[in-house]
Amino acid sequence: MGICRDVKTQPKKEKRLGGNRAALFVYATEGLENMAFITIAVTLVTYFYGYMNFSLTKSATTLTNFLGTAFMLTLVGGFICDTYLSRFKTCVLFISVELLGYALLAAQAHFPHLRPIPCKGHMNKCEAANSSQTAILFTGLYLIALGTSGVKAALPALGADQFNDEKNPKEVAQMSSFFNWFLLSLTIGAILGVTFLVWITANLGWEWGFGICFVAVLFALIFVCMGKSLYRNNKPMGSPLLRILQVFVAAIQNRKLPIPENAEEFHEIHDKEARTHNEILQRTEQFRFLDRAAILIRSTNDATTTTQGPWTLCTMTQVEETKILIRMLPIIFSTVFMNTCLAQLQTFTIQQSTTMNPNLFGFKVPGSSIPVIPLLFMFVLIPLYDRIFVPLARKITGVPTGIRNLQRIGIGLVLSAVSMAVAGVVETHRKSLAYKHNMVDSLEPLPMSLFWLGLQYAIFGAADMFSLVGLLEFFYAESSAGMKSLSTAISWCSVAIGYFLSTVVVEVVNKVSGGWLANNNINRDKLNYFYWLLSVLSVMNFGFYLVCASWYKYKNVEVKQGDAEGKVEMAMA
Repeated sequence: MGICRDVKTQPKKEKRLGGNRAALFVYATEGLENMAFITIAVTLVTYFYGYMNFSLTKSATTLTNFLGTAFMLTLVGGFICDTYLSRFKTCVLFISVELLGYALLAAQAHFPHLRPIPCKGHMNKCEAANSSQTAILFTGLYLIALGTSGVKAALPALGADQFNDEKNPKEVAQMSSFFNWFLLSLTIGAILGVTFLVWITANLGWEWGFGICFVAVLFALIFVCMGKSLYRNNKPMGSPLLRILQVFVAAIQNRKLPIPENAEEFHEIHDKEARTHNEILQRTEQFRFLDRAAILIRSTNDATTTTQGPWTLCTMTQVEETKILIRMLPIIFSTVFMNTCLAQLQTFTIQQSTTMNPNLFGFKVPGSSIPVIPLLFMFVLIPLYDRIFVPLARKITGVPTGIRNLQRIGIGLVLSAVSMAVAGVVETHRKSLAYKHNMVDSLEPLPMSLFWLGLQYAIFGAADMFSLVGLLEFFYAESSAGMKSLSTAISWCSVAIGYFLSTVVVEVVNKVSGGWLANNNINRDKLNYFYWLLSVLSVMNFGFYLVCASWYKYKNVEVKQGDAEGKVEMAMA
């Protein structure tokens, strides 16, 4: 008996997979990869303008297009990850692509013949980059955009998979903690990027900057591979887009059929070996017209069912998977405006900083280093949130994550509105000093420290901590098992759309207001009015979000494990 008991209770290798040991490699990978990406994100305008002889407008447009594309391409990475490759293999593939991009940029920065001759004093005397030099630049840039997009889609989901064991209820809280520490690793990488690597680039040259980015991403590749033996790996379940399309086609073809009230008349695969998912999604009442895609059509004698293909008959789980995506879309759209505000804050804060006193304890701080303020604030706030706030909130609410993810996103949206209001107050004070000291048209710094700008940035950093992590965790937890990477990618698209929308917002406001932001002199602009307008619009956007969040219905999952059968309501999301 003793021998038999020991043999039977030997822990299987599968049970030792995942957990914090595996997540450590994910944290390291994210920190190193994001350090490289943030470095070029904050410095590329200078490289375009000073090394590639682009105009200032073209430099800014090229950077905006690069960043927007990098976040939009996460959809490609998410699709590949859910359809063809495991999340680990997707990370390895896309990090390798990103490496090629940094190698191209480093080579171009090092070899003079791969870039145009530097300008000599005047931009109108500059030699434009030829077609081959431009091709090298854009090939390197968009290899990086493609590479980082795949990482952003697959890596958060890979890390969350290490805490996604339905047999262990403790992992619900651990998964929420993972997303907090994932953001912390992203933040640490960003801090190193905007300080250490930016200094290296400015003082030692671009070949050093791109070279160190290459080395950082190389080590990211090494770290993600080192954790291979510890990871829980997902199995691709086929194209989620194809499954969704099949639901719409089948629902349209069956549009004349009445919707039955008996659940047994809907198609579902309960055989564990036959179905592709490890979960069965329970039917919900929203979007009832899609339920027709799962109606079993019986023969005239009502004893047998008519043979139907995947384009005329879908499982109820497949239908619910489609409903989940539709329910998620209003949530993601209601967070786009927050990222539009972030883009405006990043742009105009740098312009404000050029008019203010940059000295701190005798040290001159460049305006481009202002973004480190919210990063440092997040660096302190995230551990406090995870180790103090969440346990206290858990005791009060009984929710494993402290507060629900939709509540967390809502707090972030409120803080973004507060940040815009504070930005308006600070700008009003800055302008009043300019008029008070007759320095409206002066190039001398105002008697006001640029660290006043840190107030709005710090509040927005807290907003980002709540909303970004809330979105990532919400989309991962609520999505079906077959589209977790694609759902994670959708959450990043909010950032991309926000950046693209920012330019439109400025143009529309200028046209309607008669030129609040049309002057080249920021002291004569009405930037404070613009900030307050963004604050009001943010409040309105929060109202829209409340409607969407109240309307959202959480998924119901029936998990089948062997002979055991149970129902789990995913109310933690």
